[in-house]
Amino acid sequence: MALTYTQPPSEKELGSLAPDFKLLGVDGRYWSLSDFSKHQALVVIFMCNHCPYVIAVQDRINALAREYGPRAVAVVGINSNDTQKYPADSFDAMKLRSREQGFVFPYLLDETQQVAREYGAVCTPDPFVFAQEGGRFVLRYHGRIDDSWKEPEKVSSRDLALALDAILSGARPGPQQQPAMGCSIKWR
Repeated sequence: MALTYTQPPSEKELGSLAPDFKLLGVDGRYWSLSDFSKHQALVVIFMCNHCPYVIAVQDRINALAREYGPRAVAVVGINSNDTQKYPADSFDAMKLRSREQGFVFPYLLDETQQVAREYGAVCTPDPFVFAQEGGRFVLRYHGRIDDSWKEPEKVSSRDLALALDAILSGARPGPQQQPAMGCSIKWR
């Protein structure tokens, strides 16, 4: 397990558009960016099954989806890991994890790893938050979920939730965003 950090987003990156995708979900349907067009914000989290950093926060991701879903925020999880070398991240294992954890968000497989490359994802979990602006999803946050990945009782700053609150109030999250950290994406 190689601990990897994201780079803080530049001003240019913070205005970039969400790359489109068409990925199979554990629910058996294909999902694309347009499926979330009625939402004010979209959280795309690159995640997987075996990473201890994801395991530590998966309940918080699910809770965030429950909390913000009624407020026109969509959450989607994308697994881009090499499933041949890491069978714990296979599509069947994803289905099982989603059922066991009761995920209330789409959990998608990026089998070619192209979507992770287009987004610039580097680790799991790696959250990107897009605001709906003029009919397009624009990147407004790329950073950590909160300030205590391992111990939820020690969380004092819910960075991702604060970014969503800013977007939902018509503002933009501040440019000083703390990097996400986790296991490196397992590239082929």
